[in-house]
This record gives sequence, structure tokens and C-alpha cells, in this order.
Amino acid sequence: MSLNGAGYAVERYTQATLVRSAIRLDKNQMSEAVILLVVKKIGVALGNEAINQAASYFQKYVAQLTELQGSMGRIRRELRLMHEFLSRMDIRNRKNKMYEIWVEDVRMLAHQIEDIVDDYSHLVSHKIKHDDTGWATYLKKGFKRMKGPNALLSLNRIAPSVKEAEANLVHLFQAKERWVRMVADETSGESSCYIVEASRHLASISCSLSEEDLVGVDENRRRLCEWLAGDKLEREVIVLHGMGGLGKTTLAANVYRNEREKFECHAWVSISQTYSIKNILKCLIIELFRNAKQNPPANIEDMKTEGLQDELKAFLRDRKYLVILDDVWAPEAIGNLFGALVSNLKGSRVLVTTRINGVTHLAFPDKRIMLEPLSQNESWELFCKTAFPREKKLECPTEVTQLAYQIASKCKGVPLATVSVGRLLLVRDKTEEEFRRIHNQLDWELINNPSMEHVRNILYLSYIYLPTQLKSCFLYCSLFPDDYLFTRKKLVRWWIAEGFVEKRGGSTMEEVAEGYLKELVHLNMLQLVERNSFGRIKAFRMHDIVHELAVDLCRRECFGVSYSCENKHVEFLEEKDERRMVIHRLDKDINQVISSECRLRSFIALDKAMPSSTLLPLLAEKCRYMSVLELSGLPIDNVPDAIGDLFNLRHLGLRDSNVKLLPNSIEKLSNLLTLDLCTSEIQELPRGIIKLNKLRHLFAEKANDRSGRQLRCRTGVCIPRGLKNLRELQTLQALQAQDEPLSWLGELRQMRSIKIWDVKGSCCECLCESLRQMEFLSYLSIAASDENEILNLSSLNPLPSNLEKLRLRGRLAQASMLLGAAGGQNHLHSIHLSWSQLVDDPLPSLSRWSNLTDLLLNRAYVGDELVFRHGWFPTLKELYVGDMPHLKRIEIQQGSMASLQQLYLVNLSSMMEVPPGIEFLTSTLKSLGFAEITQQFLAALHQCSRINCGIRWWYTLLGEDRTQEALM
Repeated sequence: MSLNGAGYAVERYTQATLVRSAIRLDKNQMSEAVILLVVKKIGVALGNEAINQAASYFQKYVAQLTELQGSMGRIRRELRLMHEFLSRMDIRNRKNKMYEIWVEDVRMLAHQIEDIVDDYSHLVSHKIKHDDTGWATYLKKGFKRMKGPNALLSLNRIAPSVKEAEANLVHLFQAKERWVRMVADETSGESSCYIVEASRHLASISCSLSEEDLVGVDENRRRLCEWLAGDKLEREVIVLHGMGGLGKTTLAANVYRNEREKFECHAWVSISQTYSIKNILKCLIIELFRNAKQNPPANIEDMKTEGLQDELKAFLRDRKYLVILDDVWAPEAIGNLFGALVSNLKGSRVLVTTRINGVTHLAFPDKRIMLEPLSQNESWELFCKTAFPREKKLECPTEVTQLAYQIASKCKGVPLATVSVGRLLLVRDKTEEEFRRIHNQLDWELINNPSMEHVRNILYLSYIYLPTQLKSCFLYCSLFPDDYLFTRKKLVRWWIAEGFVEKRGGSTMEEVAEGYLKELVHLNMLQLVERNSFGRIKAFRMHDIVHELAVDLCRRECFGVSYSCENKHVEFLEEKDERRMVIHRLDKDINQVISSECRLRSFIALDKAMPSSTLLPLLAEKCRYMSVLELSGLPIDNVPDAIGDLFNLRHLGLRDSNVKLLPNSIEKLSNLLTLDLCTSEIQELPRGIIKLNKLRHLFAEKANDRSGRQLRCRTGVCIPRGLKNLRELQTLQALQAQDEPLSWLGELRQMRSIKIWDVKGSCCECLCESLRQMEFLSYLSIAASDENEILNLSSLNPLPSNLEKLRLRGRLAQASMLLGAAGGQNHLHSIHLSWSQLVDDPLPSLSRWSNLTDLLLNRAYVGDELVFRHGWFPTLKELYVGDMPHLKRIEIQQGSMASLQQLYLVNLSSMMEVPPGIEFLTSTLKSLGFAEITQQFLAALHQCSRINCGIRWWYTLLGEDRTQEALM
């Protein structure tokens, strides 16, 4: 039998009962997340100031109010204990059907309590001051309108619901004691869970695989063997890193088997997430002693951790050893061992396998291997070896080749999935009909087929031990289509609005959420697709196999539902009370999709062609608890007054819509954090916007020129006076300055990102004074009102200390005011200068920003020559030079822009010579483009003997739109 780079022999893996609990683990995990969300809400609703204000305004109904708050407090205590109980449950209990039913009831009750708490919060406050948790209510105003009989009626309506919920909680605990038998934790927190045991069993299988069982590992195997056999005497740490199922353990096992005899002693230990340092030390001592043909200490079972460490150090001090630490999940696990794995000068080696990015830092950068998915050819080779081992030359039968290739492609290069699907087809008829059936139901097979259970197990393992907040963030991503490309900023704002992000010290919620995202990427739960020029995560997606497993978790636990024509799960809304809906593609009336009893918290529409005329009124009527409403790109013309009834709304996305005006009722959205009207038809904002005290992100920019090359390619909107009261505002894009001095901007001390259009020269000094007060400002864009208006920004020197991106559009007073970064901080990574029309060469000034990674110069200079000198812009990765009709020559000296990856020269009509020195960039250049060039310049490019690097470049001729490619 032949296997793959992951090396899992399915027919040998018959102990499926060990991991049957994996598919059921989600009921516990997601109920845990729901409960935590409710606990937060109750805690805020019962804050001291909230209680004091409520008592003050409900003086006549103190008894009713006290009883209601008492019940809510008791519910909160019960739920906190329940959350802790569920988060600590042994995995063995998750295959218990009665336990599953009980957890399902817990989740449903938690959802009911969440609705009650939201009703209570809405009753007692319409003026809420945000404290980053999303629900903090400082009840300073709003009770007066509820005095009298109406307030009593409202209290009398909510109070019985709270009492009933409290009684139901008690009943749930009693029912658990009567009917749900729990598996005892026999080892006081150190019980070996089934999924981890199964993972270790798979590792033992991997150790027995032969050379011919592996595909696509030759280069990595060669590197590992070289490192292990290297002549360096210092102990070295080597790390194999990658997502679950890529074959880390198999590759390590293969190399270990072939190289271990070259060491005086050797050992293999699986760490996993439930490691005990004491047990690991015992395993190391026993295996190292035996492999060195010595007997382990007789009293090893009686030794304490310190004694075991001393014993191991003494044994290894003068020996050349090889230790494999497999499946490491935490850097501290290795850190606790390094004291015993002595750093001798015998050529010892420690090889670590992990799916956690943080663990890789234990090794030097040149001793790390990041495993990638197999290539298409490697995947196909592996698939055929597994699915057709009895065929001649292991080739796929011709009649099913096309379908087989489509099936193999769905595995996206993950060896574990590829070999598992291949083994699935091995026992099926090799007919077109049978292969088409497997192709159409492969997602179902992954979730339900017992022979695929080990695939589920290896990928669920990462999910099980995620913190509660990260579980919710991870599953949220599965609501979107396969291969959906997420952007960091948008997803972070959604997560915050959903309540997934918790307060951490002095960090903003956005910073905490970005930390969550980094953790999921480092855990390989999400795949990094693109970083910005200075290394920050920009775009990412979820791997198809991981996506399918997460979709199943969502469906089982009513976390959310996605709707598409191919995969209609709408019935779950009525049956299980899903809280989130993402529309991929709609093929029916929206009224049929949203249930009359629906209590959606989130609605995100990705189908830009869906009918939208009745959508907003319908959602406002049916879904009063809505917190996220993302309708960007839909042809929505009007926003109904009823939008103000969505008292929970925290995110309203109407980007790229046809909305021209917002209703005055928008001022009632006191919980709103994000209002996104960017590139819509918005003409002005209602005055009531200044009442949204929690607002953090306001986008209201109009697009005039999508290319971005015109001076007024975009414009802002006039902001009503009083915006300075929005002290939580972090993003303002964009403000239309006109003739206003903008002195009030300095009051917005939390500002991180601001765009200002139509700035007059006379306002610059006042504007600079305001900007200097924004100590957290990281993105600044200023545009002049016309091409003759001069922006004198010398008062902004030095720039705000945290500034990373600077965008200036319009004539600058002088190049030197730029602001050069002599001394002090140097955080600036990106500068775009457009329409600056500088007479003096800006490069000497700009070169002082040594950390620049992105530089754009568009109509920035009226001279005829730019020289990039030796040592300038050492970290620059992207350079754009365009629309400079007088520029005749660009020179690039050797040693300049040593890291450049992208170079674009656009509409430089006077330039006839290929930039001297461009050949010095070819070792790093990945993308090279020449747009709107003349025929003469094109001829010069083709005739340039200095360029012969094999890099592909593209060009467009002046007056033509067609892009053509060439090879240098």
C-alpha cells in the first residue's frame, strides 16, 4: 500500500471509536461561548452606576426593580459557574447523548436570557456611554420618559420572564443530576482525552512509513538531514511548522528513523496540548536510557520534577543526542524542557514539530521549515497512488479522470485529506456515475463518513483548545463562502460589533481583535494571503477543508447560517433560532428567507444583485435585536425611519449603496460603533449624528474618480457642528473642510485615521494644531481644495509620533517641510504625494524616512530628473512614479532601494531612456510595470542590453487601454 506526505494509513486506523467524540465536541464549546456573551451583558446591566440610576428614576417601583435585579444577579452567578463547568469538561463526556441534549437546552435558555437582558437594557437606557465592551450602560439620562404607568407595565412584563428563566436554570441543573451521567475525571485534570490519544496513535503509525509512502517531501527531507548531520557542535533547535494534516509528524518520523543511529542516544516524545512536564521528563529518560542500552533509574516513579531534570541533565551532558518533540502547542512547553536538554558541544539536535507559529521562534530563522500544501502535480500523484494502487502504473482510469481530478482538487493540497479521499474511492466502483456521486457529496462525506473521522480529528484538535472568544471568531469566518477573501479591518469591526472581543488593559478593542486574528493565523486556523508593505496582516481566507468542518459546527450549534442557492439551510432559522445570517446568493423573495419569529443578531448580504427595496423595512420590523447589518454594495436608495428601532445596532454598512440621506431617527442608535457610507451617494449627514456617543468609525466619502489620479478624486461630507462630542471616534473618512478652521478636531483625542478634503491654505495652521493633539493618529490624509491652493504644513513638524501612513494631495509649500525624520521616532512606513508640484527634488527629504516601505509620487515634482542614491530607502518595497510630464530621467544607484519588490512608472511622456541602474533591482523585483508609455520608450525597453533578468513586465501604450506582457 502507498500513502502520502501526511502518511496516514486509513485501513490501519481502525480505532475510530477513540475519536468519535470529536464531531460532538462543538455543542459544549459553542454553548460555552453563548453563555459568556450573556454573562457579559448581565454584568453591565447590573453595574453599580446602572443600578443607582435605575433606583433613582424608578423610586415608586423599588420592590419590583429590586426583585428583578436580584433574579438577574442570581442568573449571572449560575451562568458563570455553568460557563466554567462547560469549559473544563473532559472530552469523553461529549459523546454522551444525554449530555448533548442537556447542553443543547443550556444554549437555548442562554439565548432566551440574552433576549430578556437586551429588553431590560433597552428599557432602562437610551443614552449609553461606550466603554469598549459594547454594553456598558451609564444611565445618566433617558429614564424620565418611562416614569409612570408605562414604566411599571414594562417592568411587570420583563420581571416574570426573568423569574421563569431563573427557575428553568435551576430545573436544568436538577435534570442533569437526575439523567446525565458524567465521566469522572480520574486524574485530577490530567486525564488523557480521546482526541489527543488518537493524535499520538497517528504519530506512531507515521513512524512506521517507508520512503515510498511519501510524496513531495524530498527537498525538506534533504534539508533536515543536512541540519541534523551538520558540523556545528552547538546544540541546535530545528522546527517543522504547518497546519494540521500537512505531514509534519510523518516527515520528522522518516528522518528520525534514518538518522537516529548517528547519535549516541535518541528519543521521540509527543507533547500535545495536555502535556505534563513530569511525564515528558520520565518518557525522555526512559527512552534515552534504553536507546543507549542502559537501564533507567529504578526510582524514577518516585522522583519529583526537579530530580528528573537533574537526572536528564547528568545523562546528556557528555553525549551527542537527538530528541524529537512532536506536536508542540505552546512555547513554554519547550522552555520548561530546555534546562534539562543541555546545550553541550557534542553536535546534539532537537527537532520540534508544531502547528503554532509562536513555537517556531525557539529556532533560529535559518533552521525553520514551513510546510506548504502539495502542488497540483504532487496532489494528483498522491491521490492516484492511494485511490488506484492496483491500476497499471498507479494511473487513474481514463473514463473517470476528469471527475477524479476535480475530487482531488477539493483537498487543496492537504496530504491527509488527499489520502483519505483517495482511500474512500479505493473501495468504490470505478464508474463515472459513482465518482460523480462522490464529487457531489464530498462535503457530506467529510462530516459524516466514519472513514474520514481521522481527518476531522486532526483539524478539530486545533479548535478544541481555543479560548472561548477565538472559537466564536473562527466560526464566524465559516459563515462566508469557500475561498472568501477577508480583509482585516472589516472583519475586526464585525467581531467587535458581535461582542466577541473582550477588554484587555489599555488596548483598544480593535487592537485586541487584531491580536485574535494573529492568533488564528499563527495557529493555521486561517490562511494568510497578503500582508501590507510593512508586514501587517491585510487579507486572509479559510482553507476549504477547515471551512467545511467549521460550517458543520455552525449548523449543529445554531451559531449562524449561510444561504445560497446550492446550500439552503434556511429551515434552521425556524427550527433552531440561529442568530446570524450571511446571504451568499439569493434566488427567492427575502420574506421567505427571514422567519416571522426570527431574532437575528446579524445580517450580512454578499449577493449584490439581490432585491433590496423592501429589505431594510423588513429587517427593522422583524429583527429588532439586530447588532450587525451589512448591506454594502446593494442598490438601496432609502433608509426607513424604522432603522432607529434597532436599539442594539452596532454596525451599519451601506458602502457603495445609492443612499443619499439618512433619516433623523438615526440618532436613536445609541449603541452604534460603525457607520459606513463610503462611496455611497450620501449628500449630508443628519444633525442627530452627533448624539451617537459610542461611534468609533465613520465613513462617508464620495468617489469622483476611481483611478485616484485627479486632485479631487474623492470628496467628503459636511459634518454637523458638535462632532467634537464624539470622543470615542477613531476613524473619520472623510471630512469636507471648506472654509472651516477645524479647531474642534483636536478634541477627538482617540483618532487613529482621518481624511480631510478641500483644505484651504489659510486653515493649515489651525489644522496642524488640532492634528498634533491626536497622539494615536496612524493614518493622515489631507487634500487641498484646488491645484493652486498651497498646503503649508510646516507646523506639523514633527509628525504625530504614531503616524504610519501619510497622504498629501495638493501643492506643498516646500519639500523640506516634509517633514524629514531627523532624529526622534521613525514609524512612518507609507507616503503618497499627489499634485504636490514641487520645484525642489523631494527625494533627499523623503530618504530620511529610513523605514518607508511604500512611496507614491504622482504629479509630485516638476523637475526633469530623480536620482535614487546609494543607501536610500533600504526597506522600500513599492514605488510608484506617475503623471510627471517634465521628468526625463530616473537614475537608480547601486545599493538604493535594496528591498524593492514592485516598481510602476506611469505616464512619464518625456522619458525616453530606460532608468540607468534598474538592473540593480532585479534580485528583489517581483512586479514591474510601465503604463501609458510612448513608442520610443517601448523601443528603448526592448533594446536595453542592461536588462536580462528573466522577469516578466507589463506595459500599456499612451492612448491605449490594452495591457501587454513582455519578458526581460
